[in-house]
Amino acid sequence: MVAGSGAICRKLSEHGAAVAVADIDGESTARVADDLKQGGVAAVGLRHDVVSWDSTAAAVADATAALGPIDILVNNAGVTKQVALVDMDEQEWDRTLDINLKGTYLTCRHVLPGMIARQSGRIINMSSILGKNGIAYSAHYCASKFAVIGLTQSIAREVGQFNITANTVCPGIVESPMVDEVRQEMASMSSEFGSPSDVARWMRGLSPLKRTQQPEDIAEMVAYLASDRAKNMTGGSYHVDGGIVA
Repeated sequence: MVAGSGAICRKLSEHGAAVAVADIDGESTARVADDLKQGGVAAVGLRHDVVSWDSTAAAVADATAALGPIDILVNNAGVTKQVALVDMDEQEWDRTLDINLKGTYLTCRHVLPGMIARQSGRIINMSSILGKNGIAYSAHYCASKFAVIGLTQSIAREVGQFNITANTVCPGIVESPMVDEVRQEMASMSSEFGSPSDVARWMRGLSPLKRTQQPEDIAEMVAYLASDRAKNMTGGSYHVDGGIVA
């Protein structure tokens, strides 16, 4: 599963939400759902390919049948790979844009009609601080994450009249397998770093707080945006990055 999804599911469940966990890795979603159910949470795990219209329609239908109408949608699927633009093939570009951007569009597209009918809903899309500032060797990732912010702003303006909010969370450097892979790639691509540990130290130094983030930090922001405390917040993008983007 995408790093942080489990933490987000647990945090939302702590606030009383029933949780549908959807991911291409069906075994992971089943494990997270089972853990939640053992704690008394209504939950279901779904295998879902975010780049497929049919899979998205089925996942929304299955989640609704199991748990009821979808009040909160969190789009957290994402991939990244360090590669220079001049070395990037079309397949890698398409893979990243499809998962990070098209997947967000498809889920919003299938969930919004129900929210509009009920005149209520929360949409929370995951971007990145790289959706605010582009960096080298991540053109495809940055493009997708900039686009998620634009998509979310447009949705907010379209559906605000129906009492639906749409916001974006922009994580910084979240401790996760994805970031571990980035550290490996950066160490192998750049003479500035002798090892992934050197990259990790450099990453920590980017933040005024001199630390990276944990999945739970992202989950806290998601839970806040999903709550009534954020009822007048829409179209925004909120950094959870230790101050890297000031």
